[in-house]
Amino acid sequence: MSQDSEPSVCNIFKDNSSKIINKLEMQIPSHFQIYSDMYKEYLHMLDDVFGTCIISEKEFFDKINADENSMKHIKSFSDSMTDFWIKQIENYDNYLKWYYQMRISGMKSYDQFVHIMMNSYSKTLSNFTKSLED
Repeated sequence: MSQDSEPSVCNIFKDNSSKIINKLEMQIPSHFQIYSDMYKEYLHMLDDVFGTCIISEKEFFDKINADENSMKHIKSFSDSMTDFWIKQIENYDNYLKWYYQMRISGMKSYDQFVHIMMNSYSKTLSNFTKSLED
């Protein structure tokens, strides 16, 4: 509690909620790092699965002697699917950016609303207190 303020229920709740919020804010960098590291490991694992698959299936594909035209079609299909997924990743990234902006805007609007309501509430309490004094 700040020394220049009088002890009150509001000050106690404000100070304690600030302690909790500060503790959560301090953990944000480590939480992001943890999730980032897990996600990167997941992606590397998927990449390794395909690498292992290539090694395992190379002998099989070498024996079937796929002609060059078939390989061009397979490559074209694979390239199309890759382009599709890259677009999906970009779309999702754009969606997350939009979603972030929308949520931040909503939180700021709500914060303004709460301030207006608290000012109104304070005025009502003040008027009520004055009426009790009369």
